[in-house]
Amino acid sequence: MAWLQLKAHIAPEYAELLEELLTDEGAQAITLEDAVDDPVFEPERGTTPLWNQTVLTGLYDDLEGVSDMIARVREHWASVAGDEPCPEIEYEVLEDRDWSREWMDGFEPMKMGQRLWIVPSWFDPPETDAVNLMLDPGLAFGTGTHPTTALCLQWLDELAVAGELEHKRLIDIGCGSGILAIAALKLGVAHAVGTDIDPQALLASRDNAGRNDIAEQDFDLYLPEQAPNDRFDVVVANILAGPLVELAPMIAGHVVPGGRLALSGILSHQANDILDAYRDQGLHMNEPREREGWVCVEGYRPAESV
Repeated sequence: MAWLQLKAHIAPEYAELLEELLTDEGAQAITLEDAVDDPVFEPERGTTPLWNQTVLTGLYDDLEGVSDMIARVREHWASVAGDEPCPEIEYEVLEDRDWSREWMDGFEPMKMGQRLWIVPSWFDPPETDAVNLMLDPGLAFGTGTHPTTALCLQWLDELAVAGELEHKRLIDIGCGSGILAIAALKLGVAHAVGTDIDPQALLASRDNAGRNDIAEQDFDLYLPEQAPNDRFDVVVANILAGPLVELAPMIAGHVVPGGRLALSGILSHQANDILDAYRDQGLHMNEPREREGWVCVEGYRPAESV
C-alpha cells in the first residue's frame, strides 16, 4: 500500500505540540530527525533533547483529505500556540515498497578482529567456525557499526586470542544491547554482568543473549543502583566522556588487581581528560586507539595494587 508522509521543520520547543496534533489526525508513526549535522552527544540523564533544527515527520495510511487535515492542524495550532506561526507542512505520497526489506539491506555481517563476527539474524555466518554473535539491529541499542563499539569488540577479540578472557568475569557498564558482554561470553568469559540506566536496554540485552544461546545464569543484568559492588577481571564502559569522568571512582573500583579496562564513547579531543581521570584512580592507561574521530582507551590495574 502507499503511504502519505507529512513533514515540517520545527523549533524543538514546539515539536511536542506538532507531534500531538499530527497524532490526533491519525498518524501511524512520528519520527524526529536532525535537520543539520548538529549531534547531541551528552544529554542530561532523564532528558530527551532535540536539535536546534528538527524535522518532524508523520506517516499516514489514509491518502484522502490531506488539505483538510493540514487546515485542521493549522487551526488547532493557532488556538494553542498563539502568535507562534505554524510551520510549513509539506506532504508527499510514498509508493508501496518493501520497507522492512530495505531496512534489513542496510546491515551486513562485520568482522571484528581475528575471530569475532557480528552477524544480523537474517544472515548465515560467513565463517561457521568463527565466533559468531547473532544480532537483530531492530532490537538493539548498539549494533557494532559505530566506531566506539567496533573498537571495544576488537579489543575483546585481542584479549581472547591472547588467552586473557578464559574463566574471567566481566562487567559492561552501560550495556545497551549487551553486545560487548555477549561477545565476551562467546569469546570465553565465564560470567558477565551488564548494567544500564534504561530498563529497555536490559530487555534488549536479555533478548540478544537468548538469541546467542547465552544461559541466563551466565549473564546478570541490573539497573546501576542494583548492581553488585564487586571487582572484575575485565571492565568495559562504552558510554560518553562526561559520565566516564564523573563515574571514574566507581568504574575504576570494579577493576581487580591485574584486571583490564576499556573505555569508549569518547571523542578524540576528550581522550586526555579520560586518561587523567583514570590514572588518578591508580590505573595504568595506554595510548588511545582512534577510529573516525572516536577513541577507545584501555588500561589495567597493577597486580600489586590493592
